[in-house]
Amino acid sequence: MRDPYDVLGVKRDASPDEIKKAYRKLAKTLHPDLNPGKPEIEKKFKEVTSAYDLLGDAQKRAKFDRGELDAGGNPRADQAFRDAWARSGGGHGGGGPGGGPWSGGGAGGAGFDPSDIFDELFGQQRRRGGRGGAGAGAGANFRSRGADVTYALTVDFLEAARGGTRRIKLADSRTLDVNIPPGTESGQVLRLKQQGSQGLGGGPPGNAFIEITVRPHPLFQRDGQDIRVEAPISLQEAVLGGSIEVPTIDGRVSLKLPKNANTGTKLRLKGKGIQGRDGERGDQYVTLKVVLPDPPDEALAKFVEGWAKGRDDKPRGGEGWEE
Repeated sequence: MRDPYDVLGVKRDASPDEIKKAYRKLAKTLHPDLNPGKPEIEKKFKEVTSAYDLLGDAQKRAKFDRGELDAGGNPRADQAFRDAWARSGGGHGGGGPGGGPWSGGGAGGAGFDPSDIFDELFGQQRRRGGRGGAGAGAGANFRSRGADVTYALTVDFLEAARGGTRRIKLADSRTLDVNIPPGTESGQVLRLKQQGSQGLGGGPPGNAFIEITVRPHPLFQRDGQDIRVEAPISLQEAVLGGSIEVPTIDGRVSLKLPKNANTGTKLRLKGKGIQGRDGERGDQYVTLKVVLPDPPDEALAKFVEGWAKGRDDKPRGGEGWEE
């Protein structure tokens, strides 16, 4: 497996933010959802995810930099061997002088047995006898929690706003249904307990973290728990008022227009915004925009020309427009 720094394209002294930024940039390009039917791209995505799983965790990164973990995030054999030896007592079996760490400490002594280390590393249970009498014991199991994994998931605006379920494919080819809570927003990370890499020696699996990116919507713009929409209206609707249908995340609703509405007029649809964590929903604000007929209407032009005679309206009389 390649060096994780090379995989993410960052220097070895890169900051955590630089590492995260590099991962997000690659993940958005290589994500399988954006590259269906491209196994090579999926392979690269898995490699990038594995690299970020290692370097995005401060403790794992430090161990990798010290040479205690390999590029896949697994303990190096020599380091695991030393750790197991230390847990067993460091090889000091209480033998006589001159007894080294691999010796029995003299005839009939209860010295350190190197096979104990292999019992710990590989979880093998073995019986020991004939050392210092008929003593017997069980080798310890070497157990390690599985690594956490991170995935990138892109969802539509409406799916994030209303909530839903998405099925994703994990790095080990398993599929998993991910619950998207109502009100999910870009940058939010969902935690799936024990859905990461499998542990060693019967250890528990790690966790899976799903980082959400929400696709922009052509009409809706999110503002906290509120939604903002621009609604074009005709000249007659602006002057005479009336009702128009306005889209919301729940479907279309009727909105009453006041007479003499203008471009920039804001109307509120209470409770039609995004649901917060407390269950309360924000509002939807509709900004009106007066749109003239297209193509231009000759009759309207003649009417306005006659109507404007003798008038001295000053629409640009506000601050900054004075002479």
